[in-house]
Amino acid sequence: MNVTSTSYLTVKALTKYIKRKFDADPHLRNVYVKGELSNVKIHTSGHIYFTIKDEQTRISAVMFAAQARNLKFKPESGMNVLLQGDVNVYEGSGQYQLYAQVMQPDGIGELFVAFEQLKEKLAKEGLFHPSRKKQIPKFPQRIGVITASTGAAIRDIVTTLSRRYPLAEVIIFPTLVQGIGAAPSIVKALKRANAYSELDVCIVGRGGGSIEDLWAFNEEIVAREIANSSVPIISAIGHETDTTIADFVSDLRAPTPTAAAELAVPNQLELLQHVTNRKSQILSIVSATLSSERKRLTRVISAYPLAYPDRLYRPFVEKLTRATDQLEKSGRTLLQQKQQHLDQQTMRLTLQNPQKVVQQHLKDIDVYQQRLHIATKKNIQTKGRSFSAMIQLLEALNPLKIMDRGYSITYQNDQVVKSIEELNLKKQLHIKLPDGVVLASIDSITKNTKGESS
Repeated sequence: MNVTSTSYLTVKALTKYIKRKFDADPHLRNVYVKGELSNVKIHTSGHIYFTIKDEQTRISAVMFAAQARNLKFKPESGMNVLLQGDVNVYEGSGQYQLYAQVMQPDGIGELFVAFEQLKEKLAKEGLFHPSRKKQIPKFPQRIGVITASTGAAIRDIVTTLSRRYPLAEVIIFPTLVQGIGAAPSIVKALKRANAYSELDVCIVGRGGGSIEDLWAFNEEIVAREIANSSVPIISAIGHETDTTIADFVSDLRAPTPTAAAELAVPNQLELLQHVTNRKSQILSIVSATLSSERKRLTRVISAYPLAYPDRLYRPFVEKLTRATDQLEKSGRTLLQQKQQHLDQQTMRLTLQNPQKVVQQHLKDIDVYQQRLHIATKKNIQTKGRSFSAMIQLLEALNPLKIMDRGYSITYQNDQVVKSIEELNLKKQLHIKLPDGVVLASIDSITKNTKGESS
């Protein structure tokens, strides 16, 4: 087989050829397929990528954001669905895939799936929890009504409110309740109601209808706006068997619009009857009390103490008199004690006066000076007499006085000579007499024999 190189196709060319075949096949332009979703991935752009499969095979599929935006439910893996779309080749990978235009649950309605999914989501967030429910006031002054401006619902609500409790002011916030734009319209009305000053409670509702007619009250934006409302919300959507997401997030659910009005306000006839009954009870109680108190007053008036009232307070007068006397006596005693204490403190203060202290010290100094002068004088006299006695004694013992009796004192080398042993023959002597000194030399020395006196 002779094939030139120009006979070979590129991968791109072959893929394009196959894609044209798919495009030309009318049986692949509007295909209805059912199966199980797998590997569902919702891209941030809004495109949904998934695999549709059955027990034996699988096909890659995609639903672009323009079509996915119309889905009422969120596709999830494991969900059985019915698809409508076309089959074509994706040139990037060379694989064929299903381009879904329409998707709906297989076996149950699309709206039911969307309802259950949103219900589960909001329940996990705690929007249905009883702790979030606000108390409906018993006697509202202003009541808001969010519903269509025409129809049976608004007539039933207004008529019931006027009949049961005409004291309340009714403010109507008209809104769309079904069809395209109903959900944003309801949200807008809720915002206006919350912005209205001093609104006590608000009724949100409409008359009965199919699930499609009631679907605006199953939208997430409506549910979240009701949950975030600062005004208590009573939901009244459809008939008693109808249930919407709005019913779950509201503070109170009513089976019908008429029932919502009945729950929002008390019945004036019942209130009147209640007031009448209470009035009768109060009158009966007051009458019985007055009768009982009159009898008690009669008994008290006729009692012995009131017949002689002075005997009631006589003991207290005597007790008061004794207490007064005791108080006066105690007061005088206390005053005397305080006066004595004051006198003592005054005396102590006077004694501790610096001038008095200085004067006393000056007197003490004078006394001490006089005592010192006398003692000094006596001491001088005593010392004088002692000194005179000592002088006399010294004069008596003075060796010079002895010389007056014929004695003399001999010195050699300025030393008193007491023995011949101390004499030096080469040195001269100084002999002191009472009236002068004699200079002498030694010629000889004779020593006394034993037994001789000098």
